[in-house]
Amino acid sequence: MDAQLNGMPDHPWLGTPVDARPLFAPEQAALMATLRGLAPADWGRQAVPGWTVRDLAAHLLGDFHGRLARDRDGHREGPVFAPGETLETFIHRINQEWVAAHRRVSPAALTDTLDLIGGQVARFFETTDPLSPSLGVSWAGVDPAPMWLDSARDLTEFWTHRQQIRHATGQDTDPDPSILSVVLDTFMRALPHTLRETTAPAGAQVRVRINGPAGGSWTVTAAGDHWSLAEPGTERPTALVALDTETAWRLCTRGIQPDAALARAHIDGDRHLAEAACQIVSIVY
Repeated sequence: MDAQLNGMPDHPWLGTPVDARPLFAPEQAALMATLRGLAPADWGRQAVPGWTVRDLAAHLLGDFHGRLARDRDGHREGPVFAPGETLETFIHRINQEWVAAHRRVSPAALTDTLDLIGGQVARFFETTDPLSPSLGVSWAGVDPAPMWLDSARDLTEFWTHRQQIRHATGQDTDPDPSILSVVLDTFMRALPHTLRETTAPAGAQVRVRINGPAGGSWTVTAAGDHWSLAEPGTERPTALVALDTETAWRLCTRGIQPDAALARAHIDGDRHLAEAACQIVSIVY
């Protein structure tokens, strides 16, 4: 599937826009297949530190409801920042409050509700204008962000949480490249923001190459006071970081730390730039 839209966005340093809209329905179907295939004991297994599989499923439901309330329905009575609260603290607090409130909900009821609301979310995204302004994406350093990036960010979160549920219940990462390729492409949009404080001569390039059927290459170029994904890559970049697929997505979501990713990476050229690129985070962290 060609997941990139034609033309350049209003934020050219982010690279060619990604079109994640057709993927929400298949991702939702994959989530439901995963949840409906769980054994009763699986729901109590730890999925991420502090949260069980059931907690993580409840968190996904909160994401679904939040998107529909805010962007489809224009509802403005949601949680607000406490005095002095950072974005990260605010998000972690409201997520925990939601999960705690849903611990009285059974896995069966939670699954049925996710089926209903998740389908509505998929249909909502199918109707969006990818170039319209939307929620900021802090890890890409843009606020407001174009809808194509905001929606692709949501796809990566839904996909990542499904993998965490799979891993908690003894399953490997879903290898289907049709969604994973777009997830990785979206994650790499964090590269210019990741390198924003890294000094290099104008024209210096860092290339991240992810091997495997879902992989690809992303080249970020030093362009004066910023880094950009818009410029074409040269044959010999200043630094090359090659990662396998599993290492790449886990690094971007902090399933592993940068030093672990670097130990698995193949690096050519300027190691300082390669190490800076491996600080990439493509989630609120």
